[in-house]
Amino acid sequence: MALALGLASSAGAQSPAMRIGYVDMKRLLDNAPQVMAGRQKLEREFAPRDAALNADEARLASMRSRYERENAGMNRSDAEALRREIDALDRSIKRNRENLRSELKTRSDQELDRSWREINNAVIEFAREQGIDLIVPSPVVYASPRIDVTDQVLERLRREQGARGATP
Repeated sequence: MALALGLASSAGAQSPAMRIGYVDMKRLLDNAPQVMAGRQKLEREFAPRDAALNADEARLASMRSRYERENAGMNRSDAEALRREIDALDRSIKRNRENLRSELKTRSDQELDRSWREINNAVIEFAREQGIDLIVPSPVVYASPRIDVTDQVLERLRREQGARGATP
């Protein structure tokens, strides 16, 4: 029995303790430069269409204001024509705004998927380099700051983004 206890304790001493890390995925997704770059890319991509819609909305507001001011003094056919033009522009704006939202959602999802893969790969590579056996993502009930590796992974993502930005 003493021999079995001795073998068991020596076997436990030979295997190193398991290393566990915790990563706050929400914080990574909010602060990773890859995600921020994706957001900026989408803003640049959709800014012209958004500006065009805003211009159309301003034109619509102007037309409505004109209609309210001049409706009483306009002949009936001109007033009806202006009203039809206002309604058509209003429908067009609503349709275009909905299309823009839909396309923006699709593109945002694509960018987030791409960033998610990069972040996930960075976490895995970090864990392998540091000899961490298990990374637990958020949300968790509790994680000691001692095992929180979020800042180190975030720094790794920043270095990767910086290296990518320096390379043409």
